[in-house]
Amino acid sequence: MDEDGAQCHGADLGPSGPHGNIAPLAPGASHVQPRGLKLQESAMSRDHHPAPDFDEIIDRRGTNCSKWDMMERVYGVSPDEGLAMWVADMDFRPPACVQAAVENMAAHGIYGYAASDAAQRAAIGWWMDRRHGWRPAADDIFTTHGLVNATGLCVDAWTDPGDGIVLFTPVYHAFARVIRSAGREVVECPLAFDHGRYVPDFDAWDAMMTGREKMMILCSPQNPGGRVWSRAELEGWAAFARRHDLILVSDEIHCDLTMPGLTHTAMTRIDGVADRLVMLTATTKTFNIAGAHIGNVIISDPALKARFASRMSALGLSPNSFGLAMATAAMSPEGVDWLEALRLYLDGNRRLFEDGVAQIPGVKPMPLESTYLEWVDFSGTGMTREEVLARIEGDAKIAVNHGTSFGLGGESFQRFNIATPRARVAEAVSRLQAAFSDLQ
Repeated sequence: MDEDGAQCHGADLGPSGPHGNIAPLAPGASHVQPRGLKLQESAMSRDHHPAPDFDEIIDRRGTNCSKWDMMERVYGVSPDEGLAMWVADMDFRPPACVQAAVENMAAHGIYGYAASDAAQRAAIGWWMDRRHGWRPAADDIFTTHGLVNATGLCVDAWTDPGDGIVLFTPVYHAFARVIRSAGREVVECPLAFDHGRYVPDFDAWDAMMTGREKMMILCSPQNPGGRVWSRAELEGWAAFARRHDLILVSDEIHCDLTMPGLTHTAMTRIDGVADRLVMLTATTKTFNIAGAHIGNVIISDPALKARFASRMSALGLSPNSFGLAMATAAMSPEGVDWLEALRLYLDGNRRLFEDGVAQIPGVKPMPLESTYLEWVDFSGTGMTREEVLARIEGDAKIAVNHGTSFGLGGESFQRFNIATPRARVAEAVSRLQAAFSDLQ
């Protein structure tokens, strides 16, 4: 099952955000309050866009939603009494402009082929320039059916059966599945720990390389650990790719979901790597439109670009018209305002969850820098993986992603999705504290 600290360039990402009316939780505030912590919001944003209500509980059960409608089949947790904190989508509506784009297409009543993805490519250029300080050329952008699909295309384009593909684990589980399904070898390079967060270990990884590796896939920001890699770390990865002559696929799907005060550096801004770089981006995580199955591959090197275009042509791939409309509408001033409100809300959820879970002896959440996916280490409890899951899924009735699915290094961890109304996050914390109350 699929889930599936500097100022940002060109945008005010300070603590108050562009609205100036949604404040993050104050340090030291009491966090474990079911049904509490309502944000103080104005009715409209500065540009008269409706302010999003992320506190609204939206019932997703019975809508063919994998997150809620498959949790009982996968985990034995009933959606009627349980909490779905596994699949990496959000329990929030997207910006109103995205909903309007879908409604307008539906109202027209004719759903033929899309003529072009030019409007979306122009929107990507505007968005990347505003949010990340660089603008890709329009003809460097390819539209794919999501980024798992894009990963498979990359594996097919630049490797052969039996080749090694390097993953820095623990990492998003679909990478390994795609690689193995294509008959390639997964080469797991475990991330190191430093002060409770993941860091690269280039010396150890250099010693692991055999010369059979042809590609590396970097998750930036990192999923499941939530790291925002520094420029120095990214330069290290670029040098690693050059040393071992690897195609560098940089999956940056979570690039817009950094916590306030932090900014993502695109790999395209690192020198000396363009001749081997393939960048993956999407609006699907940022704006909660994963069902649109739309993503982007950005390649500037002419030879790499020609190779990728050939693979897309061979498979007859073309964009989904509804996905194009949704993604294009999202990358707009209204989308910016919505995203700023979301980032502040997620930061409040992060503080609530991390502070509450850290009160359980032996349980350590990794500080979340990006994404909405909390990575929690239960090794300090002294329990087996099975004992931990029995308490989380059986007692607390919370469906989570198991750490073992993310590869080496994930054995003692579980991943919790906190992109849900704050009342549910508070409820999850209370349930976890009760499930492990004998450790107090």
